Amino acid sequence: MRLDEHLLAEAKHHAVKTGTTLTAVIEDALRAFLRRGPERKAAARRHLTTFRGKGLQPGIDLDSAASLLDLMERRHGSPGR
Repeated sequence: MRLDEHLLAEAKHHAVKTGTTLTAVIEDALRAFLRRGPERKAAARRHLTTFRGKGLQPGIDLDSAASLLDLMERRHGSPGR
């Protein structure tokens, strides 16, 4: 295993400062890294199109999926109705 000389020097310094071995420092760091799991990539920014207006129309309840579906079916005509 080859390590960056500066990183190795820091690890050695940490081992001396904490009274442990270089092997223990490297093992602890590796365990902590593996416990973290895979890093998630930052979510891609998305552009959301917005429209001007006066907000929600009267009677619109965004918390009720059933009422929204009913409203859409009434406005656009449901094939089953």
